[in-house]
Order: sequence, then C-alpha cells, then structure tokens
Amino acid sequence: MLELLTEKFSKSLLRLRDSRKVTEKVVNDVLRDIRAALLEADVDYQVVKSFLKRVRDRVLSEDLKKSLSPADSIVFTVYEELTKILGQQKEDLKKGVVLFVGLQGTGKTTTIGKLAHMLKAQNYNVTVSSTDVRRPAAMLQLQRLSEKVGVPYYSFEEGLSAVDIAKKAVERYKKEGMDFLLLDTAGRLHVDEELMEELKQIKEAVKPSEILYVADAMQGQEALNVARTFHEALGLTGVILTKMDGDARGGLALSVREALGVPIKFIGVGEKIEDLEPFYPDRIAQRILGLGDIQSLVEKVQQTIPEDEAQVLATKVLEGDFNLEDMLRIIRFIKNLGPLEKVLGMLPGISAQLKHIKIDEEKFKKTEAIILSMTKEERRNPKIINMSRKQRIARGSGTTVSDVNRVLKEYEEMKRQMKKLKGALGLGTMPRLPRFPFKF
Repeated sequence: MLELLTEKFSKSLLRLRDSRKVTEKVVNDVLRDIRAALLEADVDYQVVKSFLKRVRDRVLSEDLKKSLSPADSIVFTVYEELTKILGQQKEDLKKGVVLFVGLQGTGKTTTIGKLAHMLKAQNYNVTVSSTDVRRPAAMLQLQRLSEKVGVPYYSFEEGLSAVDIAKKAVERYKKEGMDFLLLDTAGRLHVDEELMEELKQIKEAVKPSEILYVADAMQGQEALNVARTFHEALGLTGVILTKMDGDARGGLALSVREALGVPIKFIGVGEKIEDLEPFYPDRIAQRILGLGDIQSLVEKVQQTIPEDEAQVLATKVLEGDFNLEDMLRIIRFIKNLGPLEKVLGMLPGISAQLKHIKIDEEKFKKTEAIILSMTKEERRNPKIINMSRKQRIARGSGTTVSDVNRVLKEYEEMKRQMKKLKGALGLGTMPRLPRFPFKF
C-alpha cells in the first residue's frame, strides 16, 4: 500500500539521520524532496503547497537545538501534518440509508458487498438494493453478492424508475427495522447532466444519512476532479478508495480531505469480500513514513487467532515445551493473516523495503507439507528424525532431504529464540522480539 510514496519519504527523511546538525538548509532540502515525492504521487498542488508551508513554519519556529532529537522532532511534525491532511481521525459510518455514487468501473457494486459483510460481522441488520435500471447485470451482481454475504437484497418489479425503486427500498427498510440500507446507483463512464439529475432526485426521495463516493485510488487528480463535481451537486459525506493494494500513487488519498473537506471512510485492499478496512489517517501516515502499522497488525491477529489457542501456545512457549506441532500451528496462523506482503507492510522499517524483498509464499506451503508428512511422534520429538526418516518425509511431501533439513533448522532456531524470550521474561527485563527464522 503506497509503497512508492513510502520509499521516497523514507529516502527524504534519511537526510536528517545523516546530518550531524539539522540546519535550515537541511530542512529545506528534505522538504524539497518531499515536495517532489508528493507531486509525483499526483497530490493536488494546493494541498502540497499548504502542507509544506505548515511543516516548514512549525519546524523553523521550534528551537531544534533544545530538542533531544531534532531529526525525530521534524519527522514527528511531518507525521502530524500528514495525519491532518488525511483527516485527523477515523470517521464512523452513520446508521440509515447509505447512497453509493461514482463512475462505472471503480468497484462500487463490489464495495457495497464488502461493506455489507463488514457491517453484518459487527452485528448490524443490513440490507442492500440497486437503482441501476440501465444495467441489469449490475443489479444481478449485487444480488449474488448479498447472497454470498447473507444479507437481504430488495428487488422490485420491472419497469420502475430508479427513483421509484429507491423509495420502495426505503419503505421496506423502515418497515423491517433494519440498521442500514446500502443503495447502489447507476454509474457512467463520465459525468453527465442526466446522471446528476437522477442522483439528485434519489437523494431528495430517500434523505440518506451518508452519500459515499467510490473512487479508484490509482486515478489521482482525475478522480479528485470527478469527486469535486459529485460533491458540488450532492454534498458528499465520505469517500471509499478502492484498489489501495495495487500500484496506487496515493495522490487521491492525500488530496480529497484537504481539497474537498470530505473524509475517507473506507479503503479496499484486495479482491476478497473481507478486503475492506476502516480508514485510520494516523495509521496511513505511519505507513507512508515507513513506521509500519502495528495497531492494525495486532487487531488482525486478534481477529484471526482464537484466544484459547493463543493462550495454549503462549503457555507452551513459556514452559519451553515447543515442538513441530506448535510450529505448524504458527505457520497456519501466519497464513490466515493474509498475504505476507500485507503483513510485512505493517512492520516498522520493512514497508519502505517491500519491493526489494522477495516473498516466497510457496515455502510456507512446502514447510507445512513436510511437517504433515511426519508422524505424530516425530512432530512431538524431532530428535528421533534420522536420515531414513528424513528420506521418507521428503518422499511423502514431494520435497527433498535438504528441504526437510531446512525445516528442522528453522525449528531449532525458533526454539532457541523462544528460550531467549522465556529467559528475558523470567528476569523481568524487556524482551526483544524473537527473530523470524523463515527466509522470504
């Protein structure tokens, strides 16, 4: 996510680390680099200009000589100002009728399915409907998504106008006492008067609690100009950015709140139904600066790993009773967190280097196959695995003896790190995190 921008910001801020003394010249050089990075990312020019002015004014007004770490002080100022232009804090979704607008091909209908899935998981009563009478395929797509998610889809007789469908959907939503009605609207390849007039009529008819503009994060200022047109006509209450997991430059994410005063509420980070995340400005600012996003990673772990299983594993680690069955459990936990690239992108210092890291997810599958080819006795007591056993395990897993040796070596390294952790906890000292033994 925003890897190119992260890499360029990290390089810019390295000037501070390399400078013995932080002078006005050094500050200007850093801000010049940041300016180039933001403009290359297609951030709105006025947003870039005001952002850099605020950072420069704050930094040069502080007495850097009195600061314990002038470089860190500047980085923190950049972080705070980045958070401001991204929106300062997470914006919650208001209950009621949520109207989705945007151009065709931005992932609007798919996003409705993802949001329905998220809200249902939060125990809200959600229903969806579509007013896109010109594209029956879009209505069918949303109906199938609703079936997949397990939420009602309101369909009505043919021949109704978009406005009539919207009215009937709201009547039924109120009658059934639902928390949210997610209402899809027609998209176009470009903005036209007919589309805007229809959307204005739907807005007037349903009085939505939210009007969300769905945009492709990879489109930059082009999408910002379209968003401005929608905002002037309808009064947007939020933005959802799709394809943030792709090669998004970040221009729209860094421009829309500052330029339009409209908050980003969610971001799409993949193709799966669960790949929609609330937008946290402070966490995105951390990622851009290469500081990772530990909070999101912790939340992901808590959602993925059952608390009782995590407790059992933690107890075994602290008691020094760590075997290959436990290693297999850890590998499966990691796989369930999602693509390794996403997980690594949340770790401080790694997000800026992601494009230089070769991630081999097949190695995890191979390791899992090797451990599963062992007997229960071998997994619980790896010391008994001699050459003949290694050959049998290799044949059973479709791998080589050297692959089996690699897994056993990684297991021993992990076990050694666990002992270090146990020792540090026993002494009451702050433990270092165990070094990850797997090579990507």
